[in-house]
Amino acid sequence: MVKVRTKDVIEKFDLELISGEEGINRPISTSDISRPGIELAGYFDYYPEDRIQVMGMTELTFAEKLTESERKYRMEKLCTDVTPGIIITRGMEVPEELIEVSERESVPLMRVKQNTTKFSGLLTNFLESKLAPTTAIHGVLVDVYGVGVMITGQSGVGKSETALELVKRGHRLVADDCIEIRQEDEGTLVGTSPDLIEHLLEIRGLGIIDVMTLFGAGAVLSHKKISLNINLEIWDETKQYDRLGLDEDKVKIIDTDITKITIPVRPGRNLAVILEVAAMNFRLKRMGVNAAEQFTHRLTDVISEGNKGDL
Repeated sequence: MVKVRTKDVIEKFDLELISGEEGINRPISTSDISRPGIELAGYFDYYPEDRIQVMGMTELTFAEKLTESERKYRMEKLCTDVTPGIIITRGMEVPEELIEVSERESVPLMRVKQNTTKFSGLLTNFLESKLAPTTAIHGVLVDVYGVGVMITGQSGVGKSETALELVKRGHRLVADDCIEIRQEDEGTLVGTSPDLIEHLLEIRGLGIIDVMTLFGAGAVLSHKKISLNINLEIWDETKQYDRLGLDEDKVKIIDTDITKITIPVRPGRNLAVILEVAAMNFRLKRMGVNAAEQFTHRLTDVISEGNKGDL
């Protein structure tokens, strides 16, 4: 499925469309962009024709020094049937040869007033965000003390109710029921809510509630980096649960591993408080403070001292 087209770039950056309007629905398949300096010099053996081409002062000044026939031929080579578009920066004048060939080949030719370096960075960030690998997970995403906590578990275990309690305690809801996740960078997962259910929570017996209307704009977030997965499961008397916190499980989402903690659920357990402590403890671990390891070291020291006394 096509995630981004040339017309999306035009709308995002309010670009001036000079020619090639028939090609504005061309798909963009890569976040990489190209500055075709070496191509204007005549070397097209490795021309990345499937990328957005950005031309600034350097490229256009060089093009002016070419003969008319050289300029026409090289502009024709730039405009292929898979080129998503060519963008002229700094609001510079566009060579007539490029306008003619882009219109003939339906390659969108656009112009922007920003300088080349700044615009290239903005365009790359936009394309990386749009073209990032994505997935969807059933669960709830909340911001607890600045930590993006993804709550998962079987249907009816209490994910939404726990999220509601967290919101009442001053934390923020990102998504309920379905979390849309994209991997923006290596090791970075960002979760959002589908537009249809944004800011909404489903509470069994109560129905759908609008969190932003009930608790205010400060109770919701549009997106959040996911750092921790809390998996809720019904308490199993036959299962051994980690009591020290030494074992750290991981869950893989797309290509990124994040920390996973399994919390058993049974009547009388205050899940909201447990999740708050889990988020704070996670932050401490990232700062180098691990209470479980410190306790283990102290216990080892006590045992060692006891053994020495026996001798």
